[in-house]
Amino acid sequence: MDMTEQRKPGWWYPYIFVGGFMVVLMVNLTMAYFANSTFSGISTERPYEKGLAFNQTLEMARKQEALNWAVDVQVEPAANHGAHITITYKDAAGHGIDGMEVKALFVRPTAKGHDREVRLAPVGPGTYATHQELPLAGVWDLTLLATGKEIPYSILRRIVVP
Repeated sequence: MDMTEQRKPGWWYPYIFVGGFMVVLMVNLTMAYFANSTFSGISTERPYEKGLAFNQTLEMARKQEALNWAVDVQVEPAANHGAHITITYKDAAGHGIDGMEVKALFVRPTAKGHDREVRLAPVGPGTYATHQELPLAGVWDLTLLATGKEIPYSILRRIVVP
């Protein structure tokens, strides 16, 4: 037998398959790494506890509805990513509800670290207001929470700030 024997044609075909599977394996491992190291999948803080308290949340909503208050929320855009928020609370008889502490929570749904909570000042019978310049233009979730009367009264609105 001669030492210079030539290889058969196509001897390298199995290596093509092995190389292709190695590429697929490397891509899958890379995707698995990024899937586990970036987004945790949790979009709510303490979701289990909030789920357990859901019946209480429904009961609070029923009580809030039973108050039969008329609530008017006005959001006016202003310069420098500003928003002027005015909210008026009226009881079932149509009288303004005074003596409450009203807080506004501004939450940026797409970016963490820009949230802020402010207190609205009373400006008239049952009317409370604030003017806020927010750090970013765009969509914000506004939660208004009034405390000091029968039960806490909350309202959620999605606003757009120029």
